[in-house]
Amino acid sequence: MEIIPTGRALGAEIRGVDIRKIQANDFEVIYRAWLDHQVLLFRKQRLADEDLIAFSRRFGELDHAPIQENGRRFVEGHPEIYIVSNVIENGEPIGSLGAGEAVWHTDMSYLDDPPKASMVYAIEVPPEGGNTYFCSMYRTYELLPEKLREEIANFSLKHDATYNSGGFVRQGTVAVDDPLHSPGVYHPLVFTHPETHRRVLYLGRRRNAYIKGLPLSESEAVLDQLWSYATDEASVWCRVWQIGDLVMWDNRSTMHRRDAFDDNSRRILHRTQIKGARSNNI
Repeated sequence: MEIIPTGRALGAEIRGVDIRKIQANDFEVIYRAWLDHQVLLFRKQRLADEDLIAFSRRFGELDHAPIQENGRRFVEGHPEIYIVSNVIENGEPIGSLGAGEAVWHTDMSYLDDPPKASMVYAIEVPPEGGNTYFCSMYRTYELLPEKLREEIANFSLKHDATYNSGGFVRQGTVAVDDPLHSPGVYHPLVFTHPETHRRVLYLGRRRNAYIKGLPLSESEAVLDQLWSYATDEASVWCRVWQIGDLVMWDNRSTMHRRDAFDDNSRRILHRTQIKGARSNNI
């Protein structure tokens, strides 16, 4: 097994591994690499949904997948699997997020107990586009001027529950574009990662975000500042997907986004989410 860092602020490729056959000692190395590099890539995997679920469970208990825009929730027999896809079958989308751009976000941060990690397996990918970008929220926090760090140290941020990262209104909610009154939950804007003990900026997503207790104009101004650091190019690594890629990331210390792609192409990814953020100080 080899661990090959990307050379960017985050990310590493794990080579020489079939995740269906990982022994305990190798898993310990992988887990440490995940904490160190925040995002891991395993290429040329051949996984059934059962294999993806089994590997995901080694990191902790799994969430059930959220409801998709079409009202569907689960892969039949596998409630842990969430489908990210633009494919239409029998007049209905088989998954979520379509072919458009997906904005910077942290998975399911609108929940009281968001997942600590996500894992995505590529089944079909378009010939171009649909690339995924990851950014390090450790590095973002370290980039902040000391005065700004002090200002936000005890702030809580609302994570909007109205829209998903593709801009679609979530099932069971009504479109609201007022950050003061939109549905959502509050999480500390800055926290200490429970396993690495590093300080992290936890932004989640920009739309309808609101810093508790501030006038809306002040909240918007502070968030605009923070986002300018979060999306700094030096903090970002881009993944150009290939069939058989398995990518996992730490939702506590990263954000990610996706490029748009040609809707005439097919893209099918299966995702799992590992529970555990609430108990880990978010």
